[in-house]
Amino acid sequence: MVDPPRLNDPGVRAAFKDPSSARVLLTVDTEEEFDWNRPFSRDAHGLKHVEALPRFQQFCEGIGAHPVYLVDWPIANDPRAIEIIGDAVRRGAADIGVQLHPWVNPPFEEEVSTHHSFSGNLPRGLEARKFVALRDQIEQAFGVPPRIYRAGRYGLGPNTSELLKANGIAIDTSVRSLFDYSDQDGPDYSDHPVAPYWVGDDHALLELPVTTVYWGLLRQMGKSIHRIQRFFPTLFAGFSKFKLLERIALTPEGVTAEEALRGIDIALDERLPVLVLSLHSPSLAPGYTPYSQSDEDVEALYEWLRQIYGYLSLRGVNSANVAQLIDAVER
Repeated sequence: MVDPPRLNDPGVRAAFKDPSSARVLLTVDTEEEFDWNRPFSRDAHGLKHVEALPRFQQFCEGIGAHPVYLVDWPIANDPRAIEIIGDAVRRGAADIGVQLHPWVNPPFEEEVSTHHSFSGNLPRGLEARKFVALRDQIEQAFGVPPRIYRAGRYGLGPNTSELLKANGIAIDTSVRSLFDYSDQDGPDYSDHPVAPYWVGDDHALLELPVTTVYWGLLRQMGKSIHRIQRFFPTLFAGFSKFKLLERIALTPEGVTAEEALRGIDIALDERLPVLVLSLHSPSLAPGYTPYSQSDEDVEALYEWLRQIYGYLSLRGVNSANVAQLIDAVER
């Protein structure tokens, strides 16, 4: 199990110049389509959903959202994806970032496996070579150097932070707080902070965890209950059923708008300076992820975003882009 950077190891919570104003960042894991229920493969994937991106971008501009497209190797090498996303980036209506899926990202030196699907589990040199190849391709394809990163499958490793700092990345958003992937040889983020924090003591890399909160009467005990759940798998479902404890991630994938609104209230009550929303680009078309199996599911995703951004506006939470966040944080 890898051990990604922690709040006290030795990073500290990041302070923002205007702590009274919360911001929202919409992150999109912009990636190839593949069967999530089958073993990882170098070539069993497609890019048909890319044609859904223009509608999504137009929709985002209509509701005041500023998507951050975290693109991986197949997307960064697809002419149509480069055309669509590149146009939005050039107009200042979207940002570009890096998402590393090692099984489809050259150089291909490792065995394809669940263990190696977390890029942080790769040997240090191989993780670096894959990352640099992708970073350079993104800059060449989109004309701007990416400043934000997410490890595919949230797979940070012990060498990732130094790799990012050495290659111009200012923000990492790989930490999925309150989630544990150690049963798949991935990282355990169940005890990580939700608030932004500095990775290391040089204030060179800002961690923006994907926003997840606990809701319910027992929410202050959420982390402890989740640790117990490892031994009693049905325990948490019972707490959720009786509204005692829910873990709410701010994503339209598997989370209802009603749940997300409760999560937003908790996050704002806890004075989180940045709310990080997330979704996968294949969910924008039917049939490519478990969350969007039909046209109705896709429309529900759009309705979720419409409701969430409407509520964020009422609460005075404004969209932020990557440059604004870099500038807004105290160093």
